[in-house]
Amino acid sequence: MGIDCGFTKDNSWFRYRAAAIIIEDDCVLFAKNERDDYYYSVGGGIHIGEKAEDAVRREVFEETGISYEVERLAFVHENFFNGSGRLDGYKCHEITFYF
Repeated sequence: MGIDCGFTKDNSWFRYRAAAIIIEDDCVLFAKNERDDYYYSVGGGIHIGEKAEDAVRREVFEETGISYEVERLAFVHENFFNGSGRLDGYKCHEITFYF
């Protein structure tokens, strides 16, 4: 298992993430878990030394059990938000590559 490119310091949290935009039958796939009160795109932390494209393939397989082909980088999103759920109390900064 690799180490994610991210860190926490005091009440700040940073994450470098890769995510998939999966559209099938005019539906977009989102995920949810029992810890957090929101839906999110399938994906996760990019490991140190890992290409973002490889990370999104790995994360999608881990979360869905399906091997998808990556077509292209769609966009990069920088997000600042106040954490909730497991990140409650953190000021969050996330950079995500969406494929």
